[in-house]
Amino acid sequence: MSRNVLMLALALFAADVPAQTALRMKMFPGAQSVPVLAAVSQGFFERRGLTVEVLFTVNSQEQRDGLASGDFQIAQAAVDNAVAMVEMAKKDVVIVTGGDSSMNELFVQPEVKGYADLKGQTLLVDAPNTAYALQLKKILLDNGLKEGADYTIYPIGGTGLRLKGMKENKAYKAAMLNPPFSVDAQAAGLKSMGRAVDLLGPYQAQGTFVLRGWAQANRELLQRYIAAFVEGTRWTLDPKNRDAVVELLAGRLKVSPEVAARTYSAMVDPKFGLTPDARFDMEGFRRVLALRAEIEGSWGGTPPAPGKYVDLAYYDDAMKLLSH
Repeated sequence: MSRNVLMLALALFAADVPAQTALRMKMFPGAQSVPVLAAVSQGFFERRGLTVEVLFTVNSQEQRDGLASGDFQIAQAAVDNAVAMVEMAKKDVVIVTGGDSSMNELFVQPEVKGYADLKGQTLLVDAPNTAYALQLKKILLDNGLKEGADYTIYPIGGTGLRLKGMKENKAYKAAMLNPPFSVDAQAAGLKSMGRAVDLLGPYQAQGTFVLRGWAQANRELLQRYIAAFVEGTRWTLDPKNRDAVVELLAGRLKVSPEVAARTYSAMVDPKFGLTPDARFDMEGFRRVLALRAEIEGSWGGTPPAPGKYVDLAYYDDAMKLLSH
């Protein structure tokens, strides 16, 4: 091949590869992280001109503080954390996608026979006043137990830390866990008291949220990110990719192939697992706001309209990119 032909071929190749923009995003390790990891491993971000650095957080406070400070641009976690940033930290944050229903189950120590056995006990949460802690408090309230009067919560951190705490200290009697940690919990002899979606109904858990000012200044960039994230979700849920997803789970989350396979089954459960196309569940989000109003007494007990916290125009425009 002559030099001129070679240079022309390289130029044509370069023209097909968009310039790469670096982004940093932070999320919890777990089944909910797989679509983002898939978008990286399968090149969906790269093909949309993005180099995405995926960071794992140990707890939601670290994640919220990092987003507020600009340490990273994109957060994915239970969207009640975005509400907490707006209402408690007074940061202008906006939710732009959905993701899943939390895939949570309430796990207890094997000797716990019923909710009454949790009276006077210590239970584990991440942050005490957001998301899955509120799920836990509501489930217990519905069964006659009130925080402070009937039990104590200890904010130990993310799901992996909650499982570790329960396995190492039998005095920690309960926690909300999702896969793959819930799969490990069952193998360790911990007992499920039921799935959150069955105990509480629809719930908008993980989603993507960003600082509103950053979103407005980087609208097209955010649309490309969301489009690649949706592609990662589609790839993850496609049955023909099952073995590859299980391998990705095992490798990135450091779990056994058996745990990864059982986690995959939970992820593709239509009622329980990942939401197709990372769609936002508005009914589930109203439940998020209602829980915060009821359990934390926010807004005088009356939840506000969801539009204060959500802007799905970015998602809608990203879906248009996927249709081209």
